[in-house]
Amino acid sequence: MDGRRDWKMAINLASIPLLTLPRQRGYSQDASQEVSPKQSWTGPRSCPRREQKIMLTAQQISQYRDEGYTVLHEFLSRSAVDAILSDIEDLTATSTVAHYDAGRLEMEPNQKLEGRKVRRIYEPCTHYPRFRALSESKDLLDVIEQLIGPNLIFHLSKINMKPAVLGSVVDWHQDLTYYPLTNTDSVTVLFYLEDADASNGCLQVIPCAHRSVLNHTLQGLFQGRVTETIDASKSVFLKAKAGSAILMHCLTPHSSAPNNSPHPRTTLIMSYRAADAFPIHLNLRTEAQEAHARLVRGKELTVARFGLASFPIPRFPRNTKSLYELQEMSRKEEAARV
Repeated sequence: MDGRRDWKMAINLASIPLLTLPRQRGYSQDASQEVSPKQSWTGPRSCPRREQKIMLTAQQISQYRDEGYTVLHEFLSRSAVDAILSDIEDLTATSTVAHYDAGRLEMEPNQKLEGRKVRRIYEPCTHYPRFRALSESKDLLDVIEQLIGPNLIFHLSKINMKPAVLGSVVDWHQDLTYYPLTNTDSVTVLFYLEDADASNGCLQVIPCAHRSVLNHTLQGLFQGRVTETIDASKSVFLKAKAGSAILMHCLTPHSSAPNNSPHPRTTLIMSYRAADAFPIHLNLRTEAQEAHARLVRGKELTVARFGLASFPIPRFPRNTKSLYELQEMSRKEEAARV
């Protein structure tokens, strides 16, 4: 079961103004102060707003509840995907290993100084208007509301890029272990911006494994990856066309293989949580993450709801910028112990 359906109401970002964003309560920052990498737009700047609510099917909701994920095939229109990819190209055009903005993106390792392969853009929905507009779009929030309720906090965003014949591996992990919350009503939305399959490192998940927290530690320190034995034979590859959206529970174990194909695989990732899922404070790390959190629908709540009876608090071995760095460090240290 892959949650496939004819997704007739694809979002077209050409209906969202490039620099003038819809004003909603709960904005913590004014994204319109940022300058988009492109000042021109290829589609109409506005269109009549559709009031009809996009509804998930009973099968999709059941799959999310029971298996920890579901797939909305071609949720974004082709023109919307092209516009996003064009922005990404502009954002990364001048970056090399020798000269890049380490506060905004991360380069693929094992390149020469003139290497231009980027593997991550940090927090695009904070810094760049088109991405912020998508994170607050009515159609997307309508879908998320059906999974975690009417009061929604946008939590974080990133763009993971697997360049052709180079893209980095991501080991098995559960998202919530990085940023513990008081309950598990948190969903990650992953937009494929190119066609994705096993050859170019599409997402892999283990269905029905989202009801417990797996061990991510060695010698008491958080490794950013599952350290207990995991049955990867139960995993499924989430193959889908560009524009498709994967809705994934925050405790669904997932990974992705290196990209050994001649085709890139770029994924825009956004995370949301219910407004009563409060962060468990981890000093400056939590403060840095919460700088990007904002209310995007409904109202702020003042009472936390607690779900699991207990939850492991990650003790990070040192300050790392990303999952990639933490997992790479963990693999190297494990290899050194063998």
